[in-house]
Order: sequence, then structure tokens, then C-alpha cells
Amino acid sequence: MIEEFRLPDLGEGLTEADVVQWLVAPGDTVTLNQTLAEVETAKAVVELPSPYEGTVHSLHAEAGDTVAVGAPLIAFDVAGEASDDEAPPAQAQAEEAEKTPPNLVGYGAAPSSTARPVRRARRSAVGTRTIDTAVLEAAPHDVLPEMPAPRQTGERPRSTPPVRAYAKRLGVDIVLVAAEVGDRLITRDDIDAYAERIGAAPQTGPAETAASKHPAPPTAPPSTPGERETRIPIRGVRKHTAAAMVQSAFTAPHVTTFHTVDVTETMDLIASLRQDRALAEHRIGPLVVVAKAVCLALTRTPGLNSRWDEGAAEIVQPHYVDLGIAAATERGLIVPNIRDADQMTLPELADALSALTETARSGKTSPAELMGGTFSITNIGVFGIDAGTPILPPGQSGILAVGAVRRQPWEYRGEIALRQMMTLSLSFDHRVVDGAEGARFVKDVADILEQPGRAMLLR
Repeated sequence: MIEEFRLPDLGEGLTEADVVQWLVAPGDTVTLNQTLAEVETAKAVVELPSPYEGTVHSLHAEAGDTVAVGAPLIAFDVAGEASDDEAPPAQAQAEEAEKTPPNLVGYGAAPSSTARPVRRARRSAVGTRTIDTAVLEAAPHDVLPEMPAPRQTGERPRSTPPVRAYAKRLGVDIVLVAAEVGDRLITRDDIDAYAERIGAAPQTGPAETAASKHPAPPTAPPSTPGERETRIPIRGVRKHTAAAMVQSAFTAPHVTTFHTVDVTETMDLIASLRQDRALAEHRIGPLVVVAKAVCLALTRTPGLNSRWDEGAAEIVQPHYVDLGIAAATERGLIVPNIRDADQMTLPELADALSALTETARSGKTSPAELMGGTFSITNIGVFGIDAGTPILPPGQSGILAVGAVRRQPWEYRGEIALRQMMTLSLSFDHRVVDGAEGARFVKDVADILEQPGRAMLLR
């Protein structure tokens, strides 16, 4: 019988989503919780798992379409048919539908019994296979590095459907990549690194993946010769960012203050930490130290870590720091958060920042990770920019822009010397924070960066 899957409630008040790409096509056989498609909400790209096991009957939307929450998305032909005598009347069907809770992303199908499900071994699309060791032995030694022993379990390598499709387009055998990376999840970066070593190029033969049958629309449609302009649809992250920035700019009175800081001692500290073998696995850089300094400074100026509640006529002051880090992605600017950043050590902050950045660049940041930040940092220095006037994320009272580190002549101990300099740009909500408190916060951050040992004086 035919079962329809409607776009589920993706949380955080989102009412619609854009279909980025389909990973299945009509006629494909799908399993429970297999990824069907990637959809882009106003905040992130989300993978939709299948709530049924059966055959894809039809797709109700094409790649690039905007679908409202609750609208039909895909239909399945599942095993079993209901006879006319057993078919419930329309009213009973409606009542049954109302009693059925929405099928949220990541939850799969509703359990039909309380029995514990039996997990089935995952197998590759071509059945049980092991790595062809003859291929490894024949490969030049300067192409393939020494790899661990090949798997003999017959399990499919750990990866997502988009990554597998990407590997196929490049002509990369993902099983060989799995032998190189071990048991961890294979990413697009792993595929790119492997393809670069072996000189792989995209396949152009007749073979076609499910994703290629429904390709994702390009961000900017290719222009034809003679055209004087290109029109790009406003949707997804870009649409949300535009609305949020307009709301923030015309709601909170912004004030920006600047301060140039001598960060020579901080850069020396970072260099010494990178030489410490115990910290070799942690990517501690200037942004991580700034994040730690911000968390420490917010304890002395809690107004920067507050929000204005118009409805309740209150200023809400959290006793924690959920630190937002602005990340520029292909789909636009997003600000995911590091939860309870004030409770983290410097290595823990470094690990959290690395994970946050990798997730954002892959487009897999969840809507929940984009909500509830209390203060934000934007690293404009990565683009070689010294200063700017950042706009507050809605619901926050402060955002700090971190400029590039540059060697400049500077007065140091009564003489002119080449020092490593950085400019801090703080924008704050003048309803919540006055000028003195904003200046004190910037000075506290600057003092820590100028003399990292001063952090020992703060609680």
C-alpha cells in the first residue's frame, strides 16, 4: 500500500524547508532510517531519514522547491495491503492521524512494539566485499601510504550517502579510503585527500547515482554570454540571515568601540603550547585564546552576556556563557554556539572550536546548535581585515570582532619596537550596556591578551 511521508517539524519554530538534493529516486528500494534527502532550513542543512521500508513510489517535490512543514514530501510503496472490509472509514483515519505524533528528524519510524529491534549488519551496495590487496600492492608507493590491514567483516564503510555519492563521482573506491582512515566516519575531506594523491577525476560515464538524478540547484545559476545580470533566489540560510540582521539593526541601538592590543606575549604563549607534546592534538590558536579571555572578562561585565526581553520588560542575565562563533559557509553566515564555554579549559575550547568549524563547513550544523547564544565572536582577521562594526545576533547584547595579527612599530618600554598587534571591535546593545561597561570589557580582554598571566588573577 502507499504511505506518504510529510515534511516533519524540524524544531525551533521553522515552518518550511528547501529541498537541496534527493538521494533516492522513484523505484529505489529503501530501508528504515536510510537518508532520503537533504533539506535546507533557514538555519542549517538537515538529512531526512526514511520512516518506512519499501519502494519509493513518487516524489512530491523537486530539488530547489520550498516545502511547508506538514506538506507531502515523498510516497512509499510498503509491504502489505488493506482489504476493503478492513479499511477504516475516513473519520476513523483522521482520528488515528491526530493521535499519531509527528515523526521528527532523527527518530525514524514510531515503534510498532516494545520488543528491542535487532540490528542488521550494514553491507555495501555490491554485497560483501573486502579490499583488493592486489590493487594496494600494485599502487606506486608515492601514491598510497602504508595502510592498516584491510577489513574482512563485509560491513559498509562508515560514511553518509552524500559522501558516498561524492566519492563515486570522483571515481574513488570508498573501501580503500576506509582502510586508510580506520573506523571513524569518512568525510568529504578524506575523499578529497585520497583523490588528490591518486589523481582521481569525476566519472563521466553512463553510471548515474540517485543524487545525480535530482541534482541540487547551484547557488548562482550559470549566466549565458551577453547577460547583464544574474538573479539568485533568496532562500535558506541567506534568507534567515537577512531577516535576522534587519531585525537586529532596527531593534537594538548598536554602539561599536575599538581597541588595538599588543598580543606579542599571547603569540609567544601559543607558540610554546604548540611545542608541548601533551597538547599536540589540540589546535590552540589566537581565536581560542581570545575566546578564553572573553569568557573570563564576562564574569566582570555580565551586562555583555545579557539579553533584552521586550515582552517581560526585563534584562535577562544568564549565569553561563554559550559562546557563539560566526562562521562563513557556502550557504551564508551562521553563528553556532559552544555550550558552557566558560566552564572549559583552553584545550577543551580548542577542541570545541575545531568541531564547530568542521560541522559548519560541511553544512551539518543542527538548528539547536544555532539557538540560545549569549555572546558572540567573529574572526574577521582570517580574511586579513583589521577592524569592523559587527551586527549583533538577535537576542544578544555583545559581539566581538577579532582583527588580523600584524607586526607593526609600537611603543614598548619607552622605545619603538616591532610588536604583534591586533584590533578588537566590540558592538553592544546600548539599551543593556552603557559605554563605560563596554569599554571595561574590551580593556579586560586586552589586558589578558597583552599579558596572559593576568588571567590567573580572574575568577
